[in-house]
Amino acid sequence: MVGLTSWESALMKNSIDNTILELKLQNFAVGNDIVFLPDFSMSFSELFKGKVYTVNEVGYCEQFDNPVLRYASTWAAKEAVYKAVKQLYDRPLSFKNIEITRSKIAGIPHVKIPDYFSDLEISLSITHDGDYTFAIAIVKRKYD
Repeated sequence: MVGLTSWESALMKNSIDNTILELKLQNFAVGNDIVFLPDFSMSFSELFKGKVYTVNEVGYCEQFDNPVLRYASTWAAKEAVYKAVKQLYDRPLSFKNIEITRSKIAGIPHVKIPDYFSDLEISLSITHDGDYTFAIAIVKRKYD
């Protein structure tokens, strides 16, 4: 490192190494997202639906009188999961590979992601009120 003594350079390298180690040891992350329904409704399209949602998600959303609300809620959930997972991994993760499932209508949401993220446990909460939907995801590494 230019302009630094060998001791300063070693100290800086040690600091950088410790920061990298701390990041690798991070065992949980939080992600959240909020969606303004009027804007989402105006921009929602068949193209977006096809690129982002799985067949199961479309089936779930379409069973409601107001499916756009469910699409927006699911979108907020996908964004929240993505934001949390990306804090722990730099591997690619497309929104179509984040699937939000529910065991029943308005049931507890669950997340399915690719197997290479199998060391993660994900807790997800989704809500909506008025013109907004909101989701928060807490992701934790599992250790054996």
